[in-house]
Amino acid sequence: MSTRREFIKSTALAATAIAVSPLIETACAKTTDKKMKVLMINGSPHKNGNTATALEEVAAQLKTQGIDSEIFWIGVQPVHGCIACGRCNADNKCVFDDDPCNQIAQKMLESDALIVGSPVYYGQPNGAVMALIQRLFYSNGAAVMGKPAAAFAVCRRAGATASFQTLNMPFMMMNMPVVTSQYWNIGYGQSQGQIAEDIEGMQTMRTLANNMAALLKATGGKPMPGSDERHQFTNFIR
Repeated sequence: MSTRREFIKSTALAATAIAVSPLIETACAKTTDKKMKVLMINGSPHKNGNTATALEEVAAQLKTQGIDSEIFWIGVQPVHGCIACGRCNADNKCVFDDDPCNQIAQKMLESDALIVGSPVYYGQPNGAVMALIQRLFYSNGAAVMGKPAAAFAVCRRAGATASFQTLNMPFMMMNMPVVTSQYWNIGYGQSQGQIAEDIEGMQTMRTLANNMAALLKATGGKPMPGSDERHQFTNFIR
């Protein structure tokens, strides 16, 4: 037989549970209802080329999963390489403000994930998009830190695997989970839109989109926490 005190305690707990339950449901609904967005960079000088076709395939599949996306074309204007001036450390903004770097940084602050596509030039990604990534990550790492990322390469014949590896390496230095697919993210095509005929390549893009959506939903769009330890920078010269 319960005492009066136990009865009051159990009644109070029940009342608290009833009161708190709607708050928990509301909080969960807010987390679930958050509209997440993936920024996708078209690193090709051709706005409507094969890289764009692949990105559009990813975007369409993301939409079926309830994930927003934006395709940002880097354009054909000159892009600066990093000159290691260090002036960005003061305000998280690259000193060169006449190309898309700072614009991309702003868009990444408002996005939950990143996908970068590039054509293959001499077994490497387009130099312009690599210069933008290097400057973005160095000048405003907070915009990308811990957010899911993926890359893909488009080529006529060869060099895609080396380009794919190069594109992925910066992500790993920024604690960005690299989203996988059913194969390396590679598409084949030469003339405009020809990549659409690469059946496996297009399927790979859709699988990539599904995996990106699944990860974003699982994390609620929150970046990876990373380490609470102070970063220890070392080199081979003591």
